[in-house]
Amino acid sequence: MSDPKQTISDMIDPARGRAMQASLGQIPDLGAGDALPPFFHQLYFWEPQTPEMLGRDGHPKVGGVIPDMGLPRRMWAGGRLEFHAPLRAGEPAKRLTYKENSERKTGRSGPLGFVALRHEIWQGDRLCVTDWQDLVYREDPDPNAPPSTPKMARTDEDICETRSFDTTLLFRYSALTFNGHRIHYDVDYAKEIEGYAGLVVHGPLLAQLLMLLAERELGTLKTFAFRATAPLMHFEAAELCWKVDGSAWVRGPDGRQCMEAKAG
Repeated sequence: MSDPKQTISDMIDPARGRAMQASLGQIPDLGAGDALPPFFHQLYFWEPQTPEMLGRDGHPKVGGVIPDMGLPRRMWAGGRLEFHAPLRAGEPAKRLTYKENSERKTGRSGPLGFVALRHEIWQGDRLCVTDWQDLVYREDPDPNAPPSTPKMARTDEDICETRSFDTTLLFRYSALTFNGHRIHYDVDYAKEIEGYAGLVVHGPLLAQLLMLLAERELGTLKTFAFRATAPLMHFEAAELCWKVDGSAWVRGPDGRQCMEAKAG
């Protein structure tokens, strides 16, 4: 096995977990020794950088773990997770990051850069979570390009829950995950530079909500995979959809599919 590209240690502070619970509208009751809800490890293992080490989008500059492929727009396209053991609040942990793949291709919309990372979350000698992260890098949008036609979401769900988003939730989620990506809080940048209609709801936030829905229906999760398919704006309500076979998706107000997922 190759050596990790990065290792970050952190204390799994229960207060940060309670802040996320409150932000999501849950009772903030996480205490020391409790198992974290699935995907809450996103709140930890920050990598703070000084301002000169940031790119124009607010993310750390590429060229370290993530290679520079000359493409300015970053998107978290999806990922998959395996939950091996409970990650406990109030205990130290470490995250090992491996680069599994990086390549540049040409798609219908132009050049694309793909980066696949694998994160392992350990407490002591116990592997708790394996988290694969798929990133896509693109060119700036062409204002003359015709709008893409999004895929329409399924309508055969067994459970459908409507969820609204506002700038406060997006700010709190960005702060708790130490995500400086400006598309989530700088509306002028999101519109004028990256070509969105408004602030973009974080893909991992949508995945987090689907994971909590899946955990409620299935109990403790063993696996979860998700893929972002269309952006959701902060002024749009979304429908979180669940099927008893473990499939889940996010449906936008116009019926488009914003995310698809599978839980096990």
